[in-house]
Amino acid sequence: MKKITLSTLLTLTVLLFAAKAQAGVGYIDYMKVQDNFPFAQQAVKEVDAKALEMQQFMVDKEKQYKSLDTPLKKQNFEEQTAREFKLKEDAYMKLKAQKEEQIYNKIQAATKQVLVEQKLDAILDYRVIFVGGVDISDLVIQKLKSGQF
Repeated sequence: MKKITLSTLLTLTVLLFAAKAQAGVGYIDYMKVQDNFPFAQQAVKEVDAKALEMQQFMVDKEKQYKSLDTPLKKQNFEEQTAREFKLKEDAYMKLKAQKEEQIYNKIQAATKQVLVEQKLDAILDYRVIFVGGVDISDLVIQKLKSGQF
């Protein structure tokens, strides 16, 4: 009787693990998702606009610099411009990091939702998967475009 019970228990355990293993692993092409996410597209435009603003600032300052006539004026102008540019650069880097974090958090939240809905065990980056798995990139893009995130 103990052999049958032990054998039955072992069989049930194997079946449970087999059922669990069928859930599978998904993979995502993060860049594809990011490129097709309207929020990310808008964020990239904002960051690019800030970079162009910095470039224009330097072009304008260069014109002003050329009009200065004494070395002392030029030195003071360089120092002032360097301070102003540093502030602009810091603001740019802060904006860029903030937007990247927002994009990542939204994509991660949508990916977690797909993980639950598709009953997957894990979702990996597509570059890690050599064979097998389920591509969920389009499902995540649909989630993100639905406006929930």
